[in-house]
Amino acid sequence: MSTNTNLKRVLVIQPLHQKGMAMLEAREDVEIIVCDSINEDDLVAAARNVHAMTVRGARITKRIMDSAPELMVVSRHGVGYDAVDLDEMNRRNIPLCIATHSNMVSVAEQAMAFMLTLAKEVSFYDPIARRDDWAARFPVRGFDLENKNLLIVGFGRIGSRVAKRSNGFDMDVYAYDPYVDDKVIRAGGAEPVSDYNAVLGDMDVVAIHCMKTAETTHMFAESQFKAMKTSSIIVNCARGGIIDEAALYRALTSREIRRCGPRRA
Repeated sequence: MSTNTNLKRVLVIQPLHQKGMAMLEAREDVEIIVCDSINEDDLVAAARNVHAMTVRGARITKRIMDSAPELMVVSRHGVGYDAVDLDEMNRRNIPLCIATHSNMVSVAEQAMAFMLTLAKEVSFYDPIARRDDWAARFPVRGFDLENKNLLIVGFGRIGSRVAKRSNGFDMDVYAYDPYVDDKVIRAGGAEPVSDYNAVLGDMDVVAIHCMKTAETTHMFAESQFKAMKTSSIIVNCARGGIIDEAALYRALTSREIRRCGPRRA
């Protein structure tokens, strides 16, 4: 450990890309502390008197931050921030940095992959094709995305890109995001919706791309699934907890909705 008391202590929680580590290592005013554990007790010990933290999958609690009274910034290796105690950060005026453009294209493409996989019933047709069982393809189970109604919940960096790609499949795209101006939504190729509950019965596909907050937690639960078409599919490439998973299980097993993604084949 350096004896230079002017060094800023940076806690790196779980590995960073080697280029990121190289940037930190090149700084003469930084002391790096690495912790591969995401256990709270381990992080409390590792965070003692640090000035900054880089975070991947760990939860950053008030108790961890209390171990670092001079904490100046937390930087998330990703875009979500539901694992960070924002109330405590706001109370202490500590900024949170996120990697805003890091995965927007990948997640948008992943959402499209799930839509296509579920609509085309890939998990059903793949094994029967492998065993050369062509009789099992009838009655046809899959459907086309063309002219189907898609509701995108959250029209930020990812949701807007899902809209662009869905338009390429000739879907009729709608979007719910009370924090985005209707003009921006229309310019992005979607029709704005002021009440997502009111249109669920008309949607063939729902794609969730909002942040998990107190407002969005369980925004899809029993009443929403009952309102949806029995032929509809729902794709969540955002955060767990936005969907009430117990209600989702009941909706799938009782065939209130058709499919969900991600799902196991």
